[in-house]
Formats: sequence, C-alpha cells, structure tokens
Amino acid sequence: MYYRKPDNWLEHWDFVILDITFLEVAYIISCIFRNGIGSLYEQQVYFDVGLLIAYSGMCMIIFLNEHKEIRQRSRRKEAKCVLKYVGSVLITVVAYLFLTKNGENFSRIVFLIFGILALFLILLERIVWKRLSCKWRDKVSNKRGILLLAESKKVPYILTALKKDADNAITVVGLVLLDRGDLIGTRIEEIEVVCGKECILSYIQTNWVDEILICTEYNKQLPYQFEEQCVEMGITVHRELAEITGDRGKNQIEIMGNYVVFSSSARFVSWKLVALKRILDICGALIGLILTGIVAVFLCPAIYLASPGPVFFSQIRVGKNGRKFRIYKFRSMYLDAEERKKELLCNNKMKGCMFKLDADPRIIGSGKDGTQKGLGWFIRTFSIDEFPQFWNVLKGEMSLVGTRPPTLDEWEHYDLHHRARMAIKPGLTGIWQVSGRSNVIDFEDVVRMDKEYIQNWNIGLDLQILFKTLWIVVTGKGAR
Repeated sequence: MYYRKPDNWLEHWDFVILDITFLEVAYIISCIFRNGIGSLYEQQVYFDVGLLIAYSGMCMIIFLNEHKEIRQRSRRKEAKCVLKYVGSVLITVVAYLFLTKNGENFSRIVFLIFGILALFLILLERIVWKRLSCKWRDKVSNKRGILLLAESKKVPYILTALKKDADNAITVVGLVLLDRGDLIGTRIEEIEVVCGKECILSYIQTNWVDEILICTEYNKQLPYQFEEQCVEMGITVHRELAEITGDRGKNQIEIMGNYVVFSSSARFVSWKLVALKRILDICGALIGLILTGIVAVFLCPAIYLASPGPVFFSQIRVGKNGRKFRIYKFRSMYLDAEERKKELLCNNKMKGCMFKLDADPRIIGSGKDGTQKGLGWFIRTFSIDEFPQFWNVLKGEMSLVGTRPPTLDEWEHYDLHHRARMAIKPGLTGIWQVSGRSNVIDFEDVVRMDKEYIQNWNIGLDLQILFKTLWIVVTGKGAR
C-alpha cells in the first residue's frame, strides 16, 4: 500500500496547529497583562479580536503559502517569514478595528504586547519544532526504505538529489548497479551495493524494502516483468521518465528528489485516510492499554502460579514490508514452547507458512496430550494474550486492523506472492481472523484474503472488522 504526501498547506499541518496555538497564547498573555485573569476579555471586542486572530492566521497560512519549504529555511529567512506572517495578522486586526469603529475600545498596550510576543513565540516555536521533528524523522522506522537501481556513473548524482528530499522521509537501504557486478559489498556515498541485478527479487524477499527506484538509460537493463513481480510482492516501483507498458495496477507521476518518476503500486490510498487510520489506532491503543492494565492485575499472578517465569512473552516478528519489531503478549504457553515446536511440526494442521495445532501440549494447563482446557486455553480462546500488543499499536509498529505478523522462520519460507500480504502494517485483528479464524487451514487462503483486504481497504471496512472481532472474542467463536 502506498500513499503520497499532500502538496498543499496540509503537508505541514503540525506547523499550522502550532502557529495558530501560539498566536492565541500571545494574545491571551497580552490580555492578561492589561485586564487581569479575572476579566480576560474585558469587552466583547477583545473576544471578537481573539477569534479574528485565529481565522486570519489560518487564512495567511493558506493564501501566503507560509509553510512552503519551511524545514529548509535558515533562521534568518525564518525570522523574515515570521515577521511577514505576524505583520499580516496585525494589519488584519487594525483593519477590523478601523472598519468596525472599535479602535477606541481596544487597548494599544494589548496590541503592542501581542505583536512582540507573537513574533518571539512563533519564531521560537518554529525553530524548536523543526529541530525536534527532524530528529523524529531521522529514525529509520519512520522513513520509506528505497532500493536504488541505476548505472554506476549516475549513482552519486541520484543519491545527492534524494538527500534533498524536503521532508527527509526516505532512506536508501541499498544499491543495485545495473552495469557492474563486481562491486557487490562495496559502498558508494556510504550506501552498500547489496546484490547484482540477477538477485534483486531474492534480496527484497528477506530484507526491508518499501519501494524501488529505477534510474536507467536503457530499457533493456530490466524486463518490464520485473516491475510486475515487485508489485505482486507489495513493493511500490518508481521509474525515472520511462515508457510504461502493460497493466501494473494503478499508476501516478510524482517528484522524488530532482526526478520525475512514474510510480506503480498494487494500491494507492489518500494520505487523509492513512492519517485517519492512525488516529483510530492511537485512540484504540490508549483504551486497550487501560484494559490491559486492569487485566494484568488479575492475570499476571495466575500465569505465574500456573507456570513460574515471565508473565509476558516477546518475540521478533516481521512487520510492514520486512521491518522487524518485537511483539508483546501475555504468556499462554510454557517457557519451552519454542524449543518444543520443532518436535510438533509434523502435526501442523496449516498448509503453508503458518503453524497451528488442534491440540497443543505447549499451552499452559493443556495436559500431555494438549486436550485439557486450562488457563492457557482460556487466555487464547478469548484472545486475552493479544492485549499487550496495544503497545505495539501505539508505537506505530502495528495497527488495530491488518495482517497477522509472521515469525522469522515463516518469513524466510515465503514465496514471492506471499510477500504482498505484508504491504501494510500487521494488525491485532484482520480479515482472516473474522473469516473463520482457526477454521482456515490453508495459508494460501490467508494470503488471498489479506490481498483482498489491501485492495479493498477503507475505514468502514476496518470498523466492520473491529466490530466482528469484538463479537468473536466475546463468544470465542472459531478458537481452538
């Protein structure tokens, strides 16, 4: 799944909110200085001007394109922009007071203090927030991992252009030289040449790659079928000014660095929907963590008494497009569960790259034959073991609704078309869990359902899956 950032003022919505907030803070402080806290808005005109400041501040951001290239500005240029912005708001206030003949009822001291404070606070806010947000964006987990395919002579210029990316939102995770096979393992501009062009699919199969950028002067360097295979795996493909033929899903043209690229992906979605999904995840995760704390008070002692040892289970799982993260659960199995898994592989009821047993003796209280219904059975039947994963959702490693995150050994055995199911964040629940849960025994069916979910995804579908999940959890339907 791929989405493109907005190309308007909403691209910097964080600065929009902060600018309006600090405008109001400056105005409130100036009113308190003049009128005191008890009579903040001494007359109606003060309240009206407060509303006008917020409205005019928003209008100036939109019409003056105030935040264009804000992250690349020097402090000197930023000071000029803030002066222009605050000055425009002040002129609007003066015009309003003149036209409404309220100038005599509005304090000049309030106006003067507001202007000085607004200049200082907004300049300080922008400088500080740019520094903090850049540190956050520098984290690899928040970037899009790009695998660059190009001729060796073009690589330095392309890397220089990509480093100028406005929002520092991408990172080159590897290079593939289409004209040189003898430089594998070396580095160009601190980026490693990871493989030859014959092994690209094998490389992205087991490594973090969100997107591929193809910059080549020769169309015959890579066959067009290569792009179709990448899209099938859930990878977004960008080609620099190339003639695109064939059906490779939805396409769009965009700018990456200094290059105009034609992008192909299995699914394009609006950034607004992605933001709405993240808001839903955060709200759900906060509620879920409160419930997790309540459940832990009663469940943790029970787990420890039934099977002494850590009450939480953690494991490295594979997330969106090959990112690895640590998942957390309430422990429902004995401590040696992973070691005993090898002994039980012959009893696996799933066909393909997943592992499930009808009677699992590794579950706490299940007995030697795995058929008894003890504490572990209760935890797993009602999905209580999943509650700590709300922490993964809050961190952004998972979503409320997505695909089941595979283990490392499952991931290593994936075929090319299996990888497409990991084109989105893994979820606490998903289409597979509400379509039969443990009754689905063929991994190919799981992949098919996950790919259908990605193709048809919308917020309404997520809400539908969440409501179905609540019903299934309460009734224990489909669990074994």
